[in-house]
Amino acid sequence: MTPEAFSSGDAAWMLISASLVLLMTPGLALFYGGMAGNRHVLNMMMSFGALALVPVLYVLWGWSMSYAESSLAGIVGNPFEAWGLRGQITGPSAEYLAGSAGYPNIIDIGFQTTFAIISTAIISGALAGRVKFSAWLTFAGVWITFAYFPLAHMVWGGGVLSHAPRSLAAWLFGVSNGEALIAPIDFAGGTVVHISAGAAALVLAIVVGPRAGFPKHIDRPHNLPMVMLGAALLWFGWFGFNGGSAFAADGLAGLAWLNTTVAAAAAMLGWMLVERIRDHAATSLGAASGAIAGLVAITPAAGALSPLGSIALGFLGGIIACLCISLKYRWGFDDSLDVVGVHLCAGLWGTIGLAFFATDNGILTGHLSEGFKLLVVQAVIALVAMLFSAAVTLVVALLIRATLGWRADDEDQGIDLSEHRESAYDFRESVASHRRHTHDARINPAPTVQPRVDTAGAKE
Repeated sequence: MTPEAFSSGDAAWMLISASLVLLMTPGLALFYGGMAGNRHVLNMMMSFGALALVPVLYVLWGWSMSYAESSLAGIVGNPFEAWGLRGQITGPSAEYLAGSAGYPNIIDIGFQTTFAIISTAIISGALAGRVKFSAWLTFAGVWITFAYFPLAHMVWGGGVLSHAPRSLAAWLFGVSNGEALIAPIDFAGGTVVHISAGAAALVLAIVVGPRAGFPKHIDRPHNLPMVMLGAALLWFGWFGFNGGSAFAADGLAGLAWLNTTVAAAAAMLGWMLVERIRDHAATSLGAASGAIAGLVAITPAAGALSPLGSIALGFLGGIIACLCISLKYRWGFDDSLDVVGVHLCAGLWGTIGLAFFATDNGILTGHLSEGFKLLVVQAVIALVAMLFSAAVTLVVALLIRATLGWRADDEDQGIDLSEHRESAYDFRESVASHRRHTHDARINPAPTVQPRVDTAGAKE
């Protein structure tokens, strides 16, 4: 296809969307950094570690493993078919090759790269304050290769979790016109991004173990304005995440944009309502976390719901995520910044709950029979994605624990100093502040009825 044949408007929108999604990773670092204690702020450069590592791996073998035409049982693409993007950029006459959406394929490669980066960075929130940076980078490289790339192939590359004729959805309810009769819906990454990252976070929190002093004596979020700034940048970037997943500058992108906005707003209301009833005060941390929970919930459904349905999905997603963050105190796993509550729980709800509100085949939109079938399909793909990511994570986490080791040498002085030899603030003042805080916390421990507000936690 000649350059003149491409849609310049679609190409421009996708380049902007890719840039917006790339911005989400620094936004995530701010979001996580504000929620961490002041001795662990810079350690949330784990997000930047993913930003450094993942693009290189994606060019080498990630795109090929995700979208190669040759596939291993619909689970993963051949990593050598398009190794180093061979044959993916230009044709014999040096013209840029068209991708499946019509604009140059290289633009889509860049867009998909940013998804892989943020998916990996999300996991780091579960490990704040206790792990070696080298262990994190090792995990990130192995996990993205053996968990994320295969899941991208399964869902988006025509694999077993897609609408393809040899997929699980086709096996469940048959095939029509060459694809599954009841096609699964994952518009922008509920399974591939949020469920997979949330499941990995849960497994890592269990394998690595809790921070010293968990759950009673741990650092509180040290900079809430930073948290809110990070949340705002994430929300802004999410318009590229969801709107860009329309793969064109069209009405579907506009629908995804509006659905993204109202779902995040409704989830914020839902989260703050729970806080008000349970804790007697709505918090800035809760508002920021609720917005992210709503964004997570609408991600798989942004192109399949009406704005009214998106409000309902987001509102319930905020409530569910807010209630789920208390599970770590009840079950004893230290998910430092509540990745499990916000990404796994809200991601599961968004992926499965969309079957109730989907415009064309939802249970509550007048399509009872098709809606229940869609509910089954969505539940199956969510469960498979969760188990697959959890299994890969468990193997990798145990291998790292047995070789490199996960835990930093001196967690008490702070990971910023022990791992990076630097601090976000004047160190002498920081140490004195930490000692005063620890002393005060032991004299006046935080009320157990408000574990998140008075200890730590957050979302990404």
